[in-house]
Amino acid sequence: MTARPISETVASLMPRAKAELAELVAFRSVADPAQFPRSECEAAAGWVADALRAEGFQDVALLDTPDGTQSVYGYLPGPAGAPTVLLYAHYDVQPPLDESAWISPPFELTERDGRWFGRGAADCKGGFIMHLLALRALKANGGVPVSVKVIAEGSEEQGTGGLEQYAEAHPELLAADTIVIGDTGNFRVGLPTVTATLRGMTMLRVQLDTLEGNLHSGQFGGAAPDALAAMIQLLASLRAEDGTTTVDGLTTDAQWGGLQYPEGEFRADARVLDGVGLIGTGTVADRIWARPAVTVIGIDCPPVVGATPSLQASARAQISLRVPPGQDAAEATRLLTAHLESHTPWGARVTVEQVGQGQPFRADTTSPAYTSMAEAMRLAYPGEEMQTSGMGGSIPLCNTLAALYPQAEILLIGLSEPEAQIHAVNESVSPEELERLSVAEALFLRNYADSKKG
Repeated sequence: MTARPISETVASLMPRAKAELAELVAFRSVADPAQFPRSECEAAAGWVADALRAEGFQDVALLDTPDGTQSVYGYLPGPAGAPTVLLYAHYDVQPPLDESAWISPPFELTERDGRWFGRGAADCKGGFIMHLLALRALKANGGVPVSVKVIAEGSEEQGTGGLEQYAEAHPELLAADTIVIGDTGNFRVGLPTVTATLRGMTMLRVQLDTLEGNLHSGQFGGAAPDALAAMIQLLASLRAEDGTTTVDGLTTDAQWGGLQYPEGEFRADARVLDGVGLIGTGTVADRIWARPAVTVIGIDCPPVVGATPSLQASARAQISLRVPPGQDAAEATRLLTAHLESHTPWGARVTVEQVGQGQPFRADTTSPAYTSMAEAMRLAYPGEEMQTSGMGGSIPLCNTLAALYPQAEILLIGLSEPEAQIHAVNESVSPEELERLSVAEALFLRNYADSKKG
């Protein structure tokens, strides 16, 4: 097989892809109405639906999921007897954080230093554009050889589980022989990679109450219990002195046996400041792919500007716990809740609320679909062999699909390589990666169709 016609077609489509990604990035589609209007997500969903219709997809629908968001579905029939492939991406994005810290506006796709910057450019609006490019290249070179279902989720970043619940209630909708999740990334730019494992996650909010109201710190400080000080002490109990996650009852010594992540490369990718050490023990791969990791992602407390000399009556924090394959997210939630309750100091009143949860995932890399993808990536990335890595992030839908369709093969690829800086300010996508992965996906669909003949 030659990749040249496909690669030439994709190359010719890249200007259109950039224009379309710019349109999609412009939607401020954060699936949290407390931060951005719901209309932004609805407009992005409408854009995705229109794009599928323009490509000849049938049964295009905006699915109202139980968490109040919309997922977009479409079906493109292939030749008689051809296998069905489900292509996944999500159009919702993380909030931009401090917009003033962005070099260019977060919702305006901007080219700089050979990359395209904008929130969602890599995670995961670019993933949807990747699917479109692959399908367009096939249509221009003999046609799409498989039946294709596309699902674009509207709340993946919030972890509220709307699409998982919808799929469980409509199990026939997303049934496929193979599923390509376009929401991970290469180990680094130019190194074709499939992701074999994902950590799951649980998200909890904890509130501590100690007083009927705030008090003057001079008049009452030293005896009256300060809720913010109690919260600081409680959160400190979640890590050992070396930074290792310490949730009572949670195993933290698993090891990663595959592709390793050299510490120097990790420090550069993570932009760790000179002289600052990494946390935890074991290899970097152990720590980010095989072990749990707790993060305090938000605290409600008075800002420094305008702070008054007061003891705080209440404090609230949001805690994310990443759960590695081999551990159960529901059990991790129970253990984390029990830890928070038992380590709350001074008898403070503690309330723990679960706001999100997803199970970890492990793919079967021995399946025929992986053979087809390895050959496709070899052609799309001349001189490189496909690598298999883990990913510390979570895609809760993977486990739902694996449970609903146990015979389906699931592959994870995408545009979120380290330079993309997803979830941070100045997120970007490499157009070269978008181009090569689109070629790889198109060649994979052709390879996979051929492997199922006869």
